[in-house]
This record gives sequence, C-alpha cells and structure tokens, in this order.
Amino acid sequence: MDPYLRDVLDVLLRMLHVVAGIAWIGASFYFVRLDLALRAPKRREDAEAGVAGEFWGVHGGGLYHSQKYRLTPAEMPEPLHWFKWEAYTTWLSGFALMVVLYYFDAEVRLVDTGTADLEQWQAVALSVGGIAVAWIVYDVLCRTVRSQFALAVLGTALVALAAWGASELFSPRAAYLQVGVMLGTIMAANVFFVIIPAHRKLVSAMEEKREPDPAPLLEAKNRSVHNNYLTLPVLFTMLAGHFAFVFGADEAWLVFVVIALLTALVRVFFNRWHTGRREWWIPAVAAVGVLALALWLQPDDEARDVGAPVSIDQIQPIVAERCATCHSGIAAPLGVRLGTREEILTRVDDIERQAVLTEAMPPGNATGMTESERELLAAWIAQSR
Repeated sequence: MDPYLRDVLDVLLRMLHVVAGIAWIGASFYFVRLDLALRAPKRREDAEAGVAGEFWGVHGGGLYHSQKYRLTPAEMPEPLHWFKWEAYTTWLSGFALMVVLYYFDAEVRLVDTGTADLEQWQAVALSVGGIAVAWIVYDVLCRTVRSQFALAVLGTALVALAAWGASELFSPRAAYLQVGVMLGTIMAANVFFVIIPAHRKLVSAMEEKREPDPAPLLEAKNRSVHNNYLTLPVLFTMLAGHFAFVFGADEAWLVFVVIALLTALVRVFFNRWHTGRREWWIPAVAAVGVLALALWLQPDDEARDVGAPVSIDQIQPIVAERCATCHSGIAAPLGVRLGTREEILTRVDDIERQAVLTEAMPPGNATGMTESERELLAAWIAQSR
C-alpha cells in the first residue's frame, strides 16, 4: 500500500475507532452502573405500572430520573433508543485498522522471523482464524457452563493461552494487539448475536402485552457484564504499542495476563461501589500488584563488559542501516529522528530501551539487526555514560 494512503487511512480510521469506542464504553459503563444502583420505586403507582427499579442522578446542570421496567409500560415509548451502532462501528473501524496497518504490511508489523518463520499469508490467516476461534470457543462456553465463577476461571485460562500462543506466532507488538482484537471481537459479537436479539424479543413481548421470556434477557445481562470486565484489558492492548518495556519483556504474554487481571479488579471495585459497597482492599491489592509488576519489568542494570572502546563512527552506520530507514525526516515515528550524528546522540536513552533492552526495534526486526550489532550499541551506550 502507498505509504501516504496508509497514513491517511490510519488517521481517519483511528479517529473513528477512538470516537466510537468512547461512545460504546461510556454507554456500557453507564448502564452497568445504572443497573447496579437501581433501587425499588418509592411510589406505589410506579411499582404497579411495572417499574422494577429507579435511579436518580445529577449531571450537566439537571436532575435525571431513570426507571427500569419489569412489565410492559402502559404505552410503548417512541422513539425508543437502541445502543448498538457504537459497538459495531468500534469493531469495524478497529478491524479495518488491523487490515491496513498489520495485514497489508504483515512482513514488517505482523511477522517476526525471530519468533516464527511465517509467510505473510500464513500470519494473516492465523490472525483471522484466531479471532474467529476466540468467539466460537467463548460462545460455546457461555452456553454450556452455567456457573459465572467457573466461566471466569476458564475464560482467564483461555486468555492466558491466547496471549502465549500469539507471543509464539507474531511480533511482540502485534501479539498484544492480536489478543486485544480477539477480546474486542468477543465483545462486539456479544452485542450483535446475543444482546440486541434479546432486546428485540423483549420489545416484541412488550408490544404484544405479554410477559417476556427471562432466559435470553438474563444471558444478555451476563454478556454485558462480561463486556464490562473485558473493556480495560482491551484498552490496554490498544495502548500497549507505546510501551516497549511491556510488550518486549521476556514473558510478555504473562505480563499481559497480570495486567488484564489488575484492570478487571479495577472494574470489580467500581461495580461494587455502585451498589454502595466501599471495599478499599481491592485498590490496595491492585496497587501492590502494579508495584510488583513495575519491579519485575525493571531493566537489568548489571555492569557490562564493554571491551574495546566503541565510537560514534562505529555506531552511525548501524543506525543508518537498521533504524534511519524509518526514523528520518519529518514523518519519523513519534518524531524520533536518527538520521544525523547529533540526532543519534540526543536519543541514546530511546536507542537503549527500544533496540538493546527490549529489542522491540526494528519492528519484527525487519531490517535484520544482528545480536552483535545490538551488543555494540550496548557497549557504546555504557561507555558514553
């Protein structure tokens, strides 16, 4: 794909993805909070009219009164607002980004021959297949495992397996994103295949003045709760490409599993807060977990045997051949330019983190940086301090 066209599509799709994602997450978080905070209606006439619970809130300069109906209201409201296009647009734009940035440029972004010697078409096929299998396995589990606790344990184990598998097949950065797309697909498919069909059955029953079947509604609620807990892990995978020390860690898949559990724990805290429970042990445990994770990921600062002196004249050709093909000119990623001696000297810390400690650069080692070149960079950096 033409590089400029790719950049244009990147900007447009990324903005659409972020805006739609904000709308979807905002609506999801709000309705989970609303449902958890419902209280029995205080007015007898509301209860007799079929109101199961009500919620009062203040926002934007006004008081708002929300009610959840158990029975059919006296008159079906018009218009009735549906919450689905936010989810569909988020997934469609996100998958389109995956295609534009990773599938069309699989040799550089998706494949890492140091991880798995895959052809481009093989890597793309494995990625698409993994996305489809993730939904199928999850959906089968939801339909066969009745205990939500057992489902959570099995789901966590399968997420760990998916993270490990992705780390064995794709480049480190792409591996995180692959898991994120798998989980995001589960979330969007929940909306499309389970939640919205259940809502249609609910509305149809109410229009016909009959009691709705509670089974699909309970399943829709369960899937909404699953989405609620998956949201923050998915968001982290979308942002993780900026954190080379995370996705470039020795056991990056396990790092992701720990982060996913910690972010899910954050949702547990807020969901319980919405029911009136203040369980401060949860953020305390999460804070300890974050601290332990930070210590685990801390780079090894052991003194290196630098050997003979290494000069910038030895380093500049390596950077020019392996790094400056992308990191030069006005379009350099994140503004990191390495085209001149002065630019290299000002980016010593970046070179150390990305090319030496985490080996996240070059992406997928597309330019073929050797271990001896990385060792030379490490020696030069150590001597320059």
